[in-house]
Amino acid sequence: MTFTKSSAVRPLGDGTYTASLPAEWTVGPKPHGGFLLAGMTRAAVSEAGDGDPLAVSAQFLRAPEVGPVLIRTSVRKAGRTATVVAASLEQRGQVCVESSITVGRIPELRADYADLPSMPSSPPPGAVDLSALPSAQFYKVGSACDVRVDPASAGFLTGRTDGPLTLRLWARPHEEQPDPYFALVAGDLSMPVTFNLGRVGWSPTVQLTALLRARPAPGWLRIHVTCQAVHGQWFDEDATVIDSAGRLVCQARQLALTPAS
Repeated sequence: MTFTKSSAVRPLGDGTYTASLPAEWTVGPKPHGGFLLAGMTRAAVSEAGDGDPLAVSAQFLRAPEVGPVLIRTSVRKAGRTATVVAASLEQRGQVCVESSITVGRIPELRADYADLPSMPSSPPPGAVDLSALPSAQFYKVGSACDVRVDPASAGFLTGRTDGPLTLRLWARPHEEQPDPYFALVAGDLSMPVTFNLGRVGWSPTVQLTALLRARPAPGWLRIHVTCQAVHGQWFDEDATVIDSAGRLVCQARQLALTPAS
């Protein structure tokens, strides 16, 4: 099933939507956080009536299970330039994710200024297909879409634990072209950058904020991931997502927890 169909939502009325979280879009037994935000953002844009997602800020309260969920939305501000919609994802009577989505119009013109990392527009020879790794049974997201990682940045693949905390990946959906919702997912698609410290394991996102800056061109999205600091189990992760035309399409920053060293 395509990403668009997998992340679709259905209105029930009164600002409430239903969605189904598929087993394909999971990390371990839990649905992928970026995928949750894509569905919530679709509901918010639908409730706003028109437009594109511009900014998404979310608190992850608890991880839902695979299966049906409710998304409740409320328009907090309706404006000509920006509309703000609150959205919560619920399952079995518990709120799992709370978010605020800003809806407007993504600029169509090229940026007047952009300071972006340098990466090839498509995966170079030797880039690792994540669906071919033994960890693919745990990281099912790597098979739900096409994800490649630069092995030179992923020291953990060869047992290195000395950093640096930078990863370079490329991603694209199966059977369709990327859109702003997939760009949002791409901002949370990387394995935790702390894997390069040897801290391999469940690393849940606590808070994530993403900005959608342009509508992606067809082709690969390049994802450049960095970290500013690791303090105990807390770490930050910044993802810069660039499309095949060299335009910034998404900026995402999250606060997450890493296994203890």
